Amino acid sequence: MQVTLRIKRFNPEKDKEPWWGEYKFAAEPTDRLLDALNYVKWYLDGSLTYRRSCAHGICGSDAMQINGSNRLACKVLLMNLGQKITIEPLRGYRVIKDLLVDMDAFLAKYRSVRPYLVTHTPDPEKERLQSPADREKFDDTTKCILCGACTSGCPSFWADGEYVGPAAIVNAHRFLFDSRDEGGEDRMQVLNTLDGVWRCRTIFNCVEACPREINVTRAIGEVKKALLYRKI
Repeated sequence: MQVTLRIKRFNPEKDKEPWWGEYKFAAEPTDRLLDALNYVKWYLDGSLTYRRSCAHGICGSDAMQINGSNRLACKVLLMNLGQKITIEPLRGYRVIKDLLVDMDAFLAKYRSVRPYLVTHTPDPEKERLQSPADREKFDDTTKCILCGACTSGCPSFWADGEYVGPAAIVNAHRFLFDSRDEGGEDRMQVLNTLDGVWRCRTIFNCVEACPREINVTRAIGEVKKALLYRKI
């Protein structure tokens, strides 16, 4: 099939404003968009810049706006996108160059919720046991790959960059509802603020954007209930 990639380009070292680059070439319908971007990079314009790594939908590094929706370039096929494809960097993040965005602030918010198991009691002789029922409470939120697509799709984040964001809340949820964890109060102090979970307006953009199909809005709602009723 003949495809045209319309890519939003911007190099802050020489461009005053973003501009659109168009690249036309033949590709297989079963090629992924990442394959098409690699073709442009390797054969048509080596200056094109984007982030990629595993190419298997695990690392989350190649999240970008594809035809107006946040997706992973390695998970969408050209035949499902049409012959003319518009690609832009994730919204809400500072653009470093072209499709490459600065994730430092995003990762700082992620780290602020202490996304790891916290324990204060002495370690048991073997492991900290957990029932299948307790494990199921946070099974959905273990799937986050920190691609940033959900946070970039959130209007509350667009309006206020200080919002901790859905990705951080998802990762807080994963440990708040872990029966082995003892750091819930510290996480709640971060989340129970104006820029914490209460900034969420339940718009569901984050659910639509998540490539791992996490029910992000439900997880945020469960954290809100936990804060209100202190059920953790």
